[in-house]
Amino acid sequence: MNREINISKLPNGLTVVSDRISNVESISLGLWVRAGARYERSSENGVAHFLEHMLFKGTERRTSKDIVEEIESVGGSINAYTSREMTAFYAKVLKKDYSLALDVISDIVQNSVFNSSEIDKERAVILQEIGQTLDSPDDVIFDHFQSTAFPNQPLGRPVLGKPKTVSDLTGKKIRGFLERHYQGSSMVVAAAGNIHHQELVDKCERYFGNIKAGKQASVLDGIFSGGEHREYRDLEQIHLIFGFSGPAIGSSDFYAMSVLSNLLGGGMSSRLFQDIREKRGLAYSIDSFMSSYSDIGLFGVYAGTGNNEIKELIPALCNQIRGLSDSLKIEEVERARAQIKSSLLMALESTGARCEQIAQHILIFGRVIPLEEVVAHLDSIDVMQISNLAKDIFNNSPVIAAVGPIANLEQIDTIAERLAA
Repeated sequence: MNREINISKLPNGLTVVSDRISNVESISLGLWVRAGARYERSSENGVAHFLEHMLFKGTERRTSKDIVEEIESVGGSINAYTSREMTAFYAKVLKKDYSLALDVISDIVQNSVFNSSEIDKERAVILQEIGQTLDSPDDVIFDHFQSTAFPNQPLGRPVLGKPKTVSDLTGKKIRGFLERHYQGSSMVVAAAGNIHHQELVDKCERYFGNIKAGKQASVLDGIFSGGEHREYRDLEQIHLIFGFSGPAIGSSDFYAMSVLSNLLGGGMSSRLFQDIREKRGLAYSIDSFMSSYSDIGLFGVYAGTGNNEIKELIPALCNQIRGLSDSLKIEEVERARAQIKSSLLMALESTGARCEQIAQHILIFGRVIPLEEVVAHLDSIDVMQISNLAKDIFNNSPVIAAVGPIANLEQIDTIAERLAA
């Protein structure tokens, strides 16, 4: 697919990237910052997410209502998210209104006032958000999995933070995180839609040109640790994640791992769905996933199952994982590859997805990876490569996180022995 992608860099180091789509009337755009949860100090866990919230609470010339009302009054939308490696502020508007969207986003990241009463109100909101997650076992299990895989490390801490650290965050700490990490060298403005690149660059120079260049912050490398988190709760189901260390997002094994994950548990035709759910009826939900970061990754299988069913599910899951490398078929590799390719192509029909893709590529790789290059990587993967990768990944120490009625869940040493059998 031919894409008109252009990249420029402002004098302060901020990168501007655009993906022109001339036959649409809208533009998706945003600011992506290399300032996620893993950039936090241990005493300020949750500050990146808290800052994301606070930037919508008012600036020197806009109230919190003005920020959203100005975008919505022209039929647009604005939102944000925080992940472990980045924070994003993004909007979608008609092409005639994209200057307004840039103005609003630049205003909130440069001129927020951090009113103390608003900080206290938003702290209460975030504590409720944390409480909601803690009350949702199918949500909190992923935080437990992460913290068990990367104990006592920035990469293992929850994005939302913990009640204690969020309660202790002050306006000074929140502003300090902003000043340390919201630097031109760590920022990307991306836009996809009916847009002209040089015009976008000129507007970014106007709205973001005064941001200091700074320097990109470094983070501690993630060090994987096998282990387990077991938490009894009086629930109807056990929520379980069973996983291993995986490849980083820039690793040569990333694409092969994507295919492996898809054929093992990525859809209704996958091995786990067909065996665990369709054949044995042991779980309603079972799927595999990858969480890949700049330096390391995780592979996991999530399942929700009953107290009695867990006794059969664990041996069946171990059998599937242990036997994968010796039983791969070219047909399932081709099917998984086709699903990944189609997902990539379908995503290109969305200006929002295209905008996010080019922004993340710049932050992670320093360039936008052409679709043809991704497809070439996928097409080069064969059965032997996936088989060897499965042996490398699944022969390492597992990590297990479980919440629910866990009395019948085998100990991790027993599970490890099953994998080695």
